[in-house]
Parts: sequence; structure tokens; C-alpha cells
Amino acid sequence: MKITQLVILFNYKKILLGILISVSFFVLSFLLNSDMLIILLRVLGSLIILNIIASFIASYILYDNSDLYELKGLNEFLDWEKIENAVVIHASFDPLSGKLEKKYPNINFTVCDIYGNRHEHESGIEVSKKMFPPNPKEIRISPDSLPFESESQDMILAVTALHEILDHHKRVLFFKEAKRILKKGGGLSYLSSLGMLPILFFLILELFIF
Repeated sequence: MKITQLVILFNYKKILLGILISVSFFVLSFLLNSDMLIILLRVLGSLIILNIIASFIASYILYDNSDLYELKGLNEFLDWEKIENAVVIHASFDPLSGKLEKKYPNINFTVCDIYGNRHEHESGIEVSKKMFPPNPKEIRISPDSLPFESESQDMILAVTALHEILDHHKRVLFFKEAKRILKKGGGLSYLSSLGMLPILFFLILELFIF
């Protein structure tokens, strides 16, 4: 439930606004004489509440109750034994690097926090760092200038992080930089809940929060 709690924390203003609008619709419906408007307002109010609840359920299924942060899908493409250097990129909270370091102690992981991501100045970020303590070796990076030598990395792992690069130009430069620092035959893995089947059902419902 940790990530679902963070979703609620990061989006509590939108959630409260939705609840306030829903309550307002219900209160207003009791003051009107038009049956059509009463039904319309109550239906809209109910849909908003259902939307919020469904978003919580979607977050739990997509993040907490899935193997998104286990990277199991990469095993058929990667030979972890052959990887020497890897970059782990996140956007202000890091649920992955600690697991990887324990599982693959022979790999030299460099953990990077994207500077200027949309979560950086949110009030909930301090709570998220208590849930997922920052890696002691973590460095902050600008996505358009990666601090690594050319052809020095075997793999770049960016789990639900790259879409947090809000500036389109910087996003393009990031991929150019990624190509520069990767060894021949190296790869970049961007994993997201958007690639999971349940998102097809929950995408519209999650739009209210995300």
C-alpha cells in the first residue's frame, strides 16, 4: 500500500476538490425543483466519488499489487551476470535501487534523481523519502547532461521516471545522452504501468488523479 498512499498524498488537493464538488452537487440537488436537474447532479456527484475510489483501486493494482518494481519482465532480455555498470533513474522517490543492490551485489549501480521533476517541490516528498529512504550514493542529475563517460554503462533503468521530465527538449536530449553513455549492446529500460494490461481498464478512471 505504500505507493498508493503516496498517490493519495501527492494528489490530496485534487481528491478534496472532487469530494467538495460532489457534496456541492448533492446539496444543490435538494434545493432544486427540476427532477431532471436533481437526477443529473446526483449522478454526476456519484460518478466523481466512484472515480476517486476507482483511482485508489487502480493505483493499488498497478503499483502495490504488481511486479512493476520487481523487473521480472527483463529477465528474458537481460543477462544480469554480464552487467558491470548500471544507472538507476528515479523521480524523487526510489523503491528500486535497494532491492537491486541486494539482489545483484556484483553490479556497480549509480542511483540518480532527476533534477526538476514535477514531484520535487510537493509537500508529500518528505513522507515519500521516509517510506523509501534515498540511496546514500544517490546523485542528482539534469536529464539533458548525464554525468558519465561515453560508452561506460551497460544498462539504464528508469522505472516510471522518464515521463516526469516535463520539458520536451530535455526529454529528447536525455535519450541522446543515454545513447552516448551506453556501451555497444547496452540498453535503456523504461518500465511503466502504462504497459500493463489492467491500465486499459483503469486509464480513464485514473485520469481524475493523474
